[in-house]
Formats: sequence, C-alpha cells, structure tokens
Amino acid sequence: MRPSCQVLVNERRCGLSAVTRHLKPSRARLVVRESNTTIEPSCTDAECITLAEFRRVLRSGAYLRMIRHYSGVELHLYSVDAHGRLWPYAVLLPPLSRGETVIRDSEGACLRVGLSLTVRLLYGAVRDRAAATSLLSSLNRSLDRSAGVTDVRTYDSSKPALYLFTNFWFGVTASGALSHIAGVVNNLGGLAGSPVLITTDPISTVDEIVETHVIRPGGRYRNLGDLRMAAFTDILVRRVETLLGARQPGFVYQRNSEFNFSGLVLAARYSVPLVLEYNGPLVWMANNWGQGFRHEALAEKIELANLAGADLVVAQSRPLRDELVRRGVNADKILVNPTGVDTDIYSPEVDGARARRQLGVEGKTVVGFVGTFRQWHGAEVLAEAFGRLIERAPELRESVRLLIVGDGITMPRVVEKLERHRVLDLAVLAGLVPQAEGPAHIAACDILASPHVPNADGSPFFGSPTKLFEYMAMGRAIVASDLDLIGEVLQDGRTAVLVPPRDPDALAAGLERLIRDRDLRTRLGVAARQEAVSHHTWAEHTRRIIEALRARS
Repeated sequence: MRPSCQVLVNERRCGLSAVTRHLKPSRARLVVRESNTTIEPSCTDAECITLAEFRRVLRSGAYLRMIRHYSGVELHLYSVDAHGRLWPYAVLLPPLSRGETVIRDSEGACLRVGLSLTVRLLYGAVRDRAAATSLLSSLNRSLDRSAGVTDVRTYDSSKPALYLFTNFWFGVTASGALSHIAGVVNNLGGLAGSPVLITTDPISTVDEIVETHVIRPGGRYRNLGDLRMAAFTDILVRRVETLLGARQPGFVYQRNSEFNFSGLVLAARYSVPLVLEYNGPLVWMANNWGQGFRHEALAEKIELANLAGADLVVAQSRPLRDELVRRGVNADKILVNPTGVDTDIYSPEVDGARARRQLGVEGKTVVGFVGTFRQWHGAEVLAEAFGRLIERAPELRESVRLLIVGDGITMPRVVEKLERHRVLDLAVLAGLVPQAEGPAHIAACDILASPHVPNADGSPFFGSPTKLFEYMAMGRAIVASDLDLIGEVLQDGRTAVLVPPRDPDALAAGLERLIRDRDLRTRLGVAARQEAVSHHTWAEHTRRIIEALRARS
C-alpha cells in the first residue's frame, strides 16, 4: 500500500495557519512538494505543503516558528536534473528538522542534505555566477557563427526527420503544445521516414514506435535562469550528434523555444533544411503573459536568427504570418498551418458515461471547458457568463452544470466569479487530468465553450487553440468567441454559435440558446465533426508541412 500524505495546505485557497498551528515539536515529517511530482512521502503521517506555499511561509515570517518542529523534512521534486536553484533549499530546510533532510525526485534520485551537499551546491552557485559573463559572450559568438551559415540545403525524403522539443517544460501531463508535438511526430513516419524525437521530457501521447531520447539540462548553470536555457543548446547538440552517430537526418524540425538555437546548429552541421514551428513571439509572450526575460536582448537575437536561418517557418495563424513579415521574414517561406486533431482519439464514439457518473453530472445538460487557464483562454468570462445565465434563467439551476477541466493562473478569478454569482455548487472543478483522459471528459459534455479573449495590448489574437479542433472532432455543439482564426475556422450557425469576445452577456445568450435547442446542438456538432475530419487532422497538417518543404528544396 502506498503511504498517504496529509495535505495541510491548498495552494490556492488556504492560508498559513495550517502550517504553523502546532508550536510544540511534531513527530510528523514535513514534505515540501513541487506541484508536478508523482512520488509519495516515505511515511504515513507526513504534513505536506507545496513549494509555492513554502515561499509564502518564508515571506510571512512564519518560518522561524517552524524551526526544529519536524522529525524530518523531505523536498519532493519532479526532476533534480531539470530543477533550477537547489542551494536555497539545502540551506533553509534542514533547520526545520530534528532529523534528516532529503531531496527526492520522481526519477528515483535521493540526496541526503548535509554539509557536503550544501557546500557543493553553494560552490556551484558561485561558480555559475562567475561564469555568467563569459557564457554570455560565448553564446553570442556561437549564435553569430550559426546565423552566418548560408549553404543551400536539400531535403532527402529517404532519411528520417529530427524533431527537437527544447522547452524547459517538465512534468506537464496535458496541454495543447503536447497534443501538437504528438500530432506532428506521430504522422511524420508515414510521410518522411520514421522520425527521431529529441525532448526535454517524456510525452505520453507520442507513439511507442517513435525513437525518443530525453535530454535534460543537468546541474551545470542551474543557477543562471534563462542563460541556463541558452547554454542547453550546446549540451543538446553534442548529445544529438552522439545519439545519431553515422545517421543523417532528412531535415531538422524544431518547435521554437526560448533561448534555444540547436535546430539552427544541427541543420548547418548536417547540411539539411530547418523547419521552424512558430507559435508566437517569445519576448512578447514573456512580457505580457509571464515574468519577462532577464536577458531579453539575447532572447530576441536567438529568435530572429532561428527565423532567418529556417528554410520553412510554420505559423499557426494569419496574424502570426503578418507579424513575421513585419519582422523581416520572407513571406515565401512562411506556411500558415493551423493546429490539428486526431479524429480517431477525439470522436463522437468516445463514451462519456463513466466520466459523467464520476463527476456527478448524470442527467444534466453539461457545459464544458478544457484548458490550462492562461490569460487568453477567457475562462473567467465563461464563469461570469454562466453566473449571469443562471441569474436570468433560474429554472436552469436544476438541469445545467458547468464542467471545468484544467487549472492555471486565472482559476482564482474563475472561482471568485462563480462564488459571487452563487453558482459554485453548479460547477464541477475537475482539475488537471492526464492527456489520455481528455476525450472522455469532453464526451461528458453537451456543449463546449471556447471563450478566448483578445490580447490586452490590442495586438491581433494569434492563437490556434488546440481545444477548438478537439471540440470539433468530438461532434459537440460549440459556442466560441468570434476572434481571428477562431472566426475563420468556425462558421456561425453552421459549425458553432459565435459571439463577440469578452462579452459575458452574449456568451450567456449563446449558451442558453444551445441549452434549450437540442436539435441545434446536434446539427452544429455533426457539421463541426465533418469539418475537422475534412480539413484539420494531424495527418493533413503534417502533409502540408512536408509538401511545403519539398517545394522549397
């Protein structure tokens, strides 16, 4: 039997009182957990908090009251090799323990935190900081050399594609990006020889027959943030050359990622074409949706070099193509290619009955949303719309439920709106589910919402939402924002109900229309499914890439 973990703190809703409520020494162990770890505590009476909660403990001053409170302390990480700075935990966690302090990860690593490890980690931090300036200079020189290669490169279809996924995304089990990667990789074999996938983390939905190699950044430069990502280029290139040996790829395909130009280097080394998948301007996304980059100029330089050096740039929408042209990319080498879907996995034949039972929505009309709750998803608009719908049509309270699958940074706003409208009891918050369970959860829904919102700065919405095509393939009725590519793919009244973006009243009206009209739901779902099968499969998506590559070679 796996040991249980008494979770004292919910990162989103709980305060610090649960962590500091006991002033007398406890016999329990404290487990500080990274959110994506899969390991269990080594004892049955562990008290668990997340890394985010531990940081709040430090900021609040409650840390001092926890010193020597626990019989032992464990830090649970997804991957020691993937994690950034470790020395702060080696310094801050041992004082909380009267016994041992260990660092464990999901891959089996177990490090005892003592003087020796702490000294090594602190020395590594000092060494990394001292090397930062020379590393930055070295990266700029390497990038200049790679960007200067102008050889004509010919695609050889008899040789395998080399696919590079170089993002520092670790322990992610479900996202549109993972669907995109698996969709392309799984379909390359039938068009361009069996591919070789190089990835920073396993992707469960990639076919087992695909040759896959996981390459991690390791401990060197772990204290340098985005410079560590840039330094990973050289690590990955050397490992790939060793893994391929005498084999020659037909072309290199890289999903554009922060600070990485390994595709540029490898395409030049093997004198083969580079296909760059472009999903958005990285610096803009970091500044508008993230924390920004410390070395922003380097990030911009790397992205421009990747775009200039690519033989084919695959952009997921017309706004992205227009943005690339404004940045100086030759329009002739840009392929506009929206996201796709596996219409066998996402199908009306998927049975959602078990999910409906487990979620407690049997016999209800279910409005569904699936996402990672980022700023552009508009999940909070859906929550507001659902609240307004129930307020103006209270008779629907007994028969309608809102199913929300996923989690992310806007979830607190979603919960706040549901609570304010007193409809939280009508919502099922399923949380994150593995990618493989996504179709069954979508099948549990009668209506699917895609309430995407415009970019806050007024720039065009450039996304190609994976969920949109998955919704279509499932043959369910869709209500969606009439926004750039979404409005191009869907037709109001034929494949979906389209509403103005960021308009909760219009969204509520669209939901009510579909809730009350079962025949309309059926008609829209059938038409959307036909459109997905005809134009938006991953096989068709990948075929367009290979055809464009051949035309450019």
